[in-house]
Amino acid sequence: MTASVLYDAPGPRTRLRNRIYTVLGSLALAGLLVYLAVRLESKGEFKSYMWDLFQYSGVQQQITDGVVATLKAFALAAVFSLLLATVFAAGRLSEHDAVRVIATAAVEFFRALPLIIMIYLLWATVFEPFWALVIGLTLYNGSVQAEIFRAGINAVPKGQSEAAYALGMRKTQVMLTILVPQAVRAMLPSIISQLVVTLKDTSLGYLIAYTELLYVGRILAGNTPTPGNYPYFQVLLVIGAIYIAMCMALSAVATWVEKRARRSPKGAPPATPEADALVATGE
Repeated sequence: MTASVLYDAPGPRTRLRNRIYTVLGSLALAGLLVYLAVRLESKGEFKSYMWDLFQYSGVQQQITDGVVATLKAFALAAVFSLLLATVFAAGRLSEHDAVRVIATAAVEFFRALPLIIMIYLLWATVFEPFWALVIGLTLYNGSVQAEIFRAGINAVPKGQSEAAYALGMRKTQVMLTILVPQAVRAMLPSIISQLVVTLKDTSLGYLIAYTELLYVGRILAGNTPTPGNYPYFQVLLVIGAIYIAMCMALSAVATWVEKRARRSPKGAPPATPEADALVATGE
């Protein structure tokens, strides 16, 4: 039996108990899925006519347009949020008190304000649905990404920046050539995770009538009567599968980029527990 610094390795009884809990949990989950399937079948949700709408080219085109609108809003929000995060992170790390206070106040405000309220206020005041969604996602996710950037920079060993200063490098040079490259590589998993959140949050455009994927699904389901009922379950199932596929594709790209970065001779070690703690505490 082996042990680690944090905990003792489980013994035979504990391993047996864990296996029993795993089996019981799996059986409970399987039972729940069977129960849901039986209920849905009893309501006719699996009848062929409930799925017929997806065979029409017009419906397929509307779903495709919804995917394109979703990806368009996500792409702009992702780029703008990363740029804003860079500005906010630089402001929070500034040696000037006024700049640091303003950046900190902006980050905390946009992180604390619920995203749905921010998007609705932007839409209700001056912006059309598309830009209200993009700007809202940019402000919120840019603030979160700023904390990730700042935590990554603070997690880089201070000896590296001290050595750079000793060589006569200015702060801007140290930040751009020493700290930021290592911080980005180390915090890449956290950055990508937040981008996945940004992609999923595009569904909030549904509330301000932006024709993204979820809004298109609602229109399709609400305007397609069937002999049984309106196909909300079927449409949501398909829409949900598309969202999952997009998020998995983004995660796959992130995994590939991360592996490439780690193979690079300029790569940095993985994110440290200290960096994760900084993100969690906002320090």
